[in-house]
Amino acid sequence: MEDTRGEILRVINDVVGPLIRADGGVVYLVQADAEHVSLHLGGRFAGCPGNTLTTRRVIEPAILAVAPNARVTVTSGAILPTGAELLPG
Repeated sequence: MEDTRGEILRVINDVVGPLIRADGGVVYLVQADAEHVSLHLGGRFAGCPGNTLTTRRVIEPAILAVAPNARVTVTSGAILPTGAELLPG
């Protein structure tokens, strides 16, 4: 059975990432473990007013399905957080 971090990364790469990229955005992974998942959205999502809706209705439910105790943080904008890694896609 895959560990929690692996499951989180699978959901981000297979579910969240393609949805964000389909709308002209890019996803950066800042941190991912069972306690905290932090993503940064760029591209068309940088400063987009719809980010809150995307976070609450798409990103959080997808991640919490595999890591129910994780705190999910999503930032956006042109300035990348320290340690952010662009997800492939």
